[in-house]
Amino acid sequence: MRSATLTESGRPTVTDFYRTNRGGGLFSESISQWLGAVFAAGAARLRLRPTALTLANLVLGLATSVIVVAFAGPVADGDVPAWVIGLVALVGWQVAYSLDCADGQLARVTGQGSAAGARVDILCDVAAQIALVTAIGAVAVAQRPQTPVWLVAVFAGTWMVNLVTSVMQAGPNAASMVTSTSLPVRLVKLVRDYGAVIFVAALVLLFAPALAVWVMVAFSVVNGGFLLASIAFSARTSLH
Repeated sequence: MRSATLTESGRPTVTDFYRTNRGGGLFSESISQWLGAVFAAGAARLRLRPTALTLANLVLGLATSVIVVAFAGPVADGDVPAWVIGLVALVGWQVAYSLDCADGQLARVTGQGSAAGARVDILCDVAAQIALVTAIGAVAVAQRPQTPVWLVAVFAGTWMVNLVTSVMQAGPNAASMVTSTSLPVRLVKLVRDYGAVIFVAALVLLFAPALAVWVMVAFSVVNGGFLLASIAFSARTSLH
């Protein structure tokens, strides 16, 4: 069944697609979702299914992370300029995430959503994010070989908190610890905005890859703290 947008206008515009976005944070809404709407509009003209965008996100995300991993050593040794690989990461990860935003917009506007498509979307997100975490860890270890193994493990584990909680927020029992949508609150929430997070990570690879270990520390603290706060919030709610 096609949506009212298609029925009324014949061909949806970029704005029509953007209106159906599911947010993701201030950065994601301002940049990633808009770029996703452009991709969704193009895909609609080509009569592509949403899963085609999902798989494109996976391929591009994996390819970008593989390149970062492959060149982590040469960059650390000074054989390859850091800015080259950093630029690859910046563009590749952001475009891949925008494709991830686009598949949902395309599904909602064209009425092509399905349970199978949603499962593929989540599985591809998991695969792409595992690759991204591996890439950041590889850079950190290449730059600082003495990086503790436990830190890489904690970083990898806590990174997935974002993905797990975003899936949980899609259900009927979703609840937010901070419901305010004021600009100061949204600015604070940028620390957990996926688009902003991968943007910062790529900037570090671009300008100061030696700081990659501190990216792992920072996001382990942020995501670990959010996990503990979420457990406390949910437990308190369930006990009342």
